[in-house]
Amino acid sequence: MTTQEPARPGLPAAEQSSPAHSGRPAAERLSPVSRTAVAVARVRAYESAQPDPLFTDPYALAFVTAAGHPPRPGGAPLGPFAQRLLLHGILRTRHYDDRLLAVGARQVVLLAAGLDTRAHRLPWPDGTRLFELDLPPVLAFKDRILAERGARPQCERITLPADLTDPGWPELLRSAGFDPGQPAAWLVEGLLVYLDADQAAQLLTTVGELSAPGSRLLVEKGRDTSRTPVEEGLTEMTALWRGGLGPGTADWLDTHGWTTRFTALDELAATHGRLLPPGVAGGEPSGFLEAVRS
Repeated sequence: MTTQEPARPGLPAAEQSSPAHSGRPAAERLSPVSRTAVAVARVRAYESAQPDPLFTDPYALAFVTAAGHPPRPGGAPLGPFAQRLLLHGILRTRHYDDRLLAVGARQVVLLAAGLDTRAHRLPWPDGTRLFELDLPPVLAFKDRILAERGARPQCERITLPADLTDPGWPELLRSAGFDPGQPAAWLVEGLLVYLDADQAAQLLTTVGELSAPGSRLLVEKGRDTSRTPVEEGLTEMTALWRGGLGPGTADWLDTHGWTTRFTALDELAATHGRLLPPGVAGGEPSGFLEAVRS
């Protein structure tokens, strides 16, 4: 089991290392969008601590604590939208865990992998190669915490520091051993909403070009960000949302060489015996897409 460290490509100015912060902890050098990975790790830490969790992430709390954002004991009650996001994050994690293992692809690519630890916590089949792409400060922070805890991946894990808005990332992936001629499983978890429509379309076009027939793509349905509720404690995150392809994500994929299947959030909640928080039922159906490359 190996982790490759290729040369790092160009980065947006906000993410570049400089002498001014070369001595600062890696977590402090994360951009606002990258710091949302810590918020997602908080969700996984929360669920992992429950009596009957849908998954267990043994490293999530370590990420959150190292970033200086430990869970608040006895914190204020969450508003309806925050409750929805919490449930969404929990069910999304379990759903993608299940689907990635069920697909059985020997090439798995996590785009904007953030603080994802699926390489370490899922029972991958022998021969699985898992590629993680994200900005250098994110991967540096994650790898430091994992190394401190002696974490060992359950597959061949290959980390690729890359900017997904840079057109050079596909060549970086191929150079690391990814074979576009073989089916792959792509996970685009919680990313598209932070891109504008053109960026999202370009990213998914590139994924399609790299995908052999039978490849799978896991991505969220998309949301109408113009209708995002305003709730205390969430505006720092929701202000970064640019919408991606919005609710039309499935239509876009279906007209660009994919066949999509939708799994609704309420369906997953019922399957796992979870109650939908107030304000979720009756709204625009949210959930997850699984697309097969035609």
